[in-house]
Amino acid sequence: MQYNQVILSFSSLMLIFSSHCLSKEYKREEIEQISKNYVEQNYVTKSEGKINVSVAQLDPRIIIKPCQIPLKANIPEKSIGRNVNVKISCEDSTPWKMYLTAKVSITYPVLVAIKTIPKGSRLTEDNVALQFLPEHKIRGEKLNDFKPINGAKVKRRIGKGKAINNKSLCIVCKGDSVTITAESKNFSIKTQGKALSSGNIGEQIRVENLRSGKIITPQVIAINQVVIHL
Repeated sequence: MQYNQVILSFSSLMLIFSSHCLSKEYKREEIEQISKNYVEQNYVTKSEGKINVSVAQLDPRIIIKPCQIPLKANIPEKSIGRNVNVKISCEDSTPWKMYLTAKVSITYPVLVAIKTIPKGSRLTEDNVALQFLPEHKIRGEKLNDFKPINGAKVKRRIGKGKAINNKSLCIVCKGDSVTITAESKNFSIKTQGKALSSGNIGEQIRVENLRSGKIITPQVIAINQVVIHL
């Protein structure tokens, strides 16, 4: 009987010892990184957006217990705001949990003035670059393709570091000399004209045909180029 009790006690001790050996002790930095990785992988954003996550450091007074299985992370309230609470839990035989706060910011690729661009200047590779900006600093349509606006004229001063949008420029500006393309299914002809109003790609503007003197409303297709479909 005593022998059996000894064996049972020894087995219990071995089980406790084995369980302790299998447990992993997590450092604060590891838990913070687990939280950061989870938010980066599960936070829903637009495809072109770039997510930036910073996790608040754990209070050094918190005692982190070991865990026999890998820690789990989730966002209980399915938050999509700037501040997200991340739940870290250990679901072994002695479960525990804790919460960390993650700050999330989304940046988007947009064309930005890398120097102050005065009114009337042209956009060039020397004064424009593609950079990531937070959404609250972007007004109007996000422009991230420089090719269509290369050479566009600035209608109002653009400060250094400011995002460029269609409202601040014109692909064809009032007073510009333009090439008018008149086209149909069977032919196309070109002539010169003068812009009587300003516009960007896809917009219709008033143009004087210098050959005929007529006022037409063609569509802007490129820098100083318009088209009218017959």
